[in-house]
Amino acid sequence: MTAYLSITGSIFGLIVVAHVWRILEEGTHLATDPVFMLLTVAAAALCIWACRLLLNARAHTTPREG
Repeated sequence: MTAYLSITGSIFGLIVVAHVWRILEEGTHLATDPVFMLLTVAAAALCIWACRLLLNARAHTTPREG
């Protein structure tokens, strides 16, 4: 489960970084596009959610005795 959350959070984080980079490169007219902004905010929310679940999952796992 933690591997899935790590990968998912990373992918959505990269999408957010790519969107912000695109806004910086192409200009602020993208920031006025509601669909683009909705997708950026949704990707950011999913990234934050995956990170919170990952931290919660790691906090509740018990170390295995070897």
